[in-house]
Amino acid sequence: MMDQIKNQHVREKFNSYPAPIREKMLALRQLVLEVADAPLEETLKWGEPSYLCPQGSTVRMDAKAKQPGQYALYFNCKSKLVDTFRELYADRFHFDGNRAIIFQLNDTPDKVALKHCIFLSLNYHKLKHLPLLGA
Repeated sequence: MMDQIKNQHVREKFNSYPAPIREKMLALRQLVLEVADAPLEETLKWGEPSYLCPQGSTVRMDAKAKQPGQYALYFNCKSKLVDTFRELYADRFHFDGNRAIIFQLNDTPDKVALKHCIFLSLNYHKLKHLPLLGA
């Protein structure tokens, strides 16, 4: 799967994660790629693997050394995204304020709900005027 990452800097970032976290992060990346219904730009923003879509809001992911065994999907904190996710999926995910969905290494995230969150983010500019982003 690493050979599918065309951006060298992104590939190096994924390689920098400990193997168990890297596996989880690559699974998140795969979900983002599956959900995207428009071309994505895969790059680093703030040193984190990031996915940009013209009609959407950037989706970032990372695992921080100061929180071992934890990784996260990050969203624009000035958007309604995480508040909407919390409204829809408070029983399925853990959140960090209005900016992230947090996962523990031993979590098995609800892929259907997670794909929905990613979809809402990648289509945010088309949906932001709708209640609960059209969910």
